[in-house]
Amino acid sequence: MQNRDIHRITKPAFFVLALIPLAFLVYRGMHNDLGANPVETLNRYTGDWVLRFLLLTLAITPLRRLAGWNALLRYRRMLGLFAFFYACLHFLSYAWLDQYFVLADIVKDVAKRPYITVGFACFLMLIPLAVTSTNAMIRRLGARRWQTLHRLVYLIGVGGIVHFLWLVKSDLREPLIYGAILALLLGFRLWHRARREPGVVAATVRQALP
Repeated sequence: MQNRDIHRITKPAFFVLALIPLAFLVYRGMHNDLGANPVETLNRYTGDWVLRFLLLTLAITPLRRLAGWNALLRYRRMLGLFAFFYACLHFLSYAWLDQYFVLADIVKDVAKRPYITVGFACFLMLIPLAVTSTNAMIRRLGARRWQTLHRLVYLIGVGGIVHFLWLVKSDLREPLIYGAILALLLGFRLWHRARREPGVVAATVRQALP
């Protein structure tokens, strides 16, 4: 079986797998299994899956470089779009079920509570990444500008971890685990670039130091 034929089978399979968390959430809702605070459960559950899909998306490049699995690049865009999809559900659960789409209350909440400010900023940054994810937009922007824009995903990942840390306040184990994985993935990129362009990385580090 050729690689193209394998891709035709595996891509729909990945798509279905990525919808399983949503199907499980719907199942829990239909069976009244969302706990004492269903709104909080929905919000936390969808937020967790935003981070998981972001980390999966960021893991594609290290896996490809370490294991030589170039075929994984075919799934990076889909994983990124599913991160945006679950981010939309996450924001919708907040704006609809928590704030009842009252714009004044949403704006006040975003301005007042730092963890919501950071989370909302990350959501806004995801929008241009999703909009420019097509081949047509890559051609329109040009590869270099498109790549520069999509490096926002690193900032979004860090912001998502901060959002989670400020949200939970006491039990920090889960956001710290996500943070450690993100640090590993970003650290790999820095290490790989340092091997390829040692002078550029050294200059960047010197500029970052006080």
